[in-house]
Amino acid sequence: MAQQAITLKIAGKSYSLNIESEKEEVYRLAEREVNKYLKLIKQNNFKNWTDQDYLSMAALKFAIANVDLKRSHEVDEGELRQIEAMDAEIDAYLNTLHG
Repeated sequence: MAQQAITLKIAGKSYSLNIESEKEEVYRLAEREVNKYLKLIKQNNFKNWTDQDYLSMAALKFAIANVDLKRSHEVDEGELRQIEAMDAEIDAYLNTLHG
């Protein structure tokens, strides 16, 4: 995989990174998302908040979204047993067609 150097600017600070070339678009989209969210929460003008506070809240927001996404893709034990049972029923049915 080819590597390339890119520079991302987040909260006004530039960060030089070496990334896989095919992932550049993902990095650029993520950069835009972070900056867009920072701009949105900075509009609240929280008293005594620093850029670090705003970045912390942005990190929290994206971490929560990541956890929610992972949970939405998890299958619990009961669902897994149901899927396995349906798979066995389908296999049994298909075997009767060929047998």
